[in-house]
Amino acid sequence: MASPLAAKIRPTDLSDFVGQEHLVGKGRPLYKIIESGNIPNMIFYGSSGIGKTTLASIIAAKTQKTLHKLNATTASTGDIKDIIASLNSLEGTNGILLYLDEIQYFNKKQQQILLEFIEDGSITLIASTTENPYFYVYNAILSRSTVFEFKPVDRKAVQKAVTRAFDIVRNEKNIKINVENGVCEYIASTCGGDVRKAINTVELLTAVKIGQTEINVSLDDAKEVSQRSNMRYDRDGDAHYDILSAFQKSIRGSDENAALHYLARLIEGGDMASICRRLLVIASEDIGLAYPQAISITKACVDSALQLGFPEARIPLAEAVILLATAPKSNSGICAIDAAIERIRSGEYGDIPDTLKDSHYGGAQKMGHGIGYQYAHSYPNHWVKQQYLPDKIKNDVYYEYGDNKTEQAAKAYWEKIKK
Repeated sequence: MASPLAAKIRPTDLSDFVGQEHLVGKGRPLYKIIESGNIPNMIFYGSSGIGKTTLASIIAAKTQKTLHKLNATTASTGDIKDIIASLNSLEGTNGILLYLDEIQYFNKKQQQILLEFIEDGSITLIASTTENPYFYVYNAILSRSTVFEFKPVDRKAVQKAVTRAFDIVRNEKNIKINVENGVCEYIASTCGGDVRKAINTVELLTAVKIGQTEINVSLDDAKEVSQRSNMRYDRDGDAHYDILSAFQKSIRGSDENAALHYLARLIEGGDMASICRRLLVIASEDIGLAYPQAISITKACVDSALQLGFPEARIPLAEAVILLATAPKSNSGICAIDAAIERIRSGEYGDIPDTLKDSHYGGAQKMGHGIGYQYAHSYPNHWVKQQYLPDKIKNDVYYEYGDNKTEQAAKAYWEKIKK
């Protein structure tokens, strides 16, 4: 069976490795580790197709250790035990380097089997994961490993790999390939930083018939074959929460352009439910009482979007985002309720005052419930001074007026009334 082009192009030396300059650029942390030959236990964290497996192979080649590869999605406990058993053979003389792909799929027991051996150095672990290791890898493994985060490969670096892929096909098939200007740039720009995806596109573009000696690759061909840009969006993965986090923080920070950028990412991911839920949260959490009508307007936009569906839904969603981003901000509401909840969780709050207890039943007066309650609407300005909080916390203050026009007007009103 012929190897895929992505496997053939895989570099065996750091000089041909593309991307991850923040890790393997000269003088950077991982570069120093690789050059030293003293390889610690490591976890490579990042999306697929950006060099985790390739770098692990390069590292293995730099050591005298025997390389074993396992994929946690298919590997069993027996596979781990077989590797451990090989430590007592010639194969394990200089130790073993285990590359464990998708470690998040190993259960606790499987990860624990490795602990003793990675701790004494007989097995050096290089694990990779597309999920945040701090959520999916057990602490015992994490504490014995160094985590390196891999980033999507930038366009220029991907373009370099694409050009090299065309050259490899030319040499391997001994065929003339005419690549139109802009093809390599286009492939690099539409792969979402995934080198493997870009190389797969080259492979599709250079498929030849028996006896063919020349291929013309046009920009139109590249556009037809290239898949839609992968934005690293997975509704169950880290990218989902990263985009939503950036979305809310951009609105909170009143940067409508950044907010629209992240909205566009969410729309391209087709994630209507998350957009709508987050907009409703933002209207209350970040705009709040500074512009109380925001929640009503946002709800109307959300309802419209849900009725319309994509692509038209993008219009009311964009309007809600712009409204919220450019609206005055106040988090006094969430701060107030969180302070009240914290008091409840402390357990130190006491009983409800008898004057406020339900008195609409026979025998309530005998228990003293409702006696002395003053009906606020019977007094001027619908207010009368009386105690509402339990005795134990009667002086607690949870709500602090925000410094916006709306809340300051309410503050001035009540200060006047309560005097």
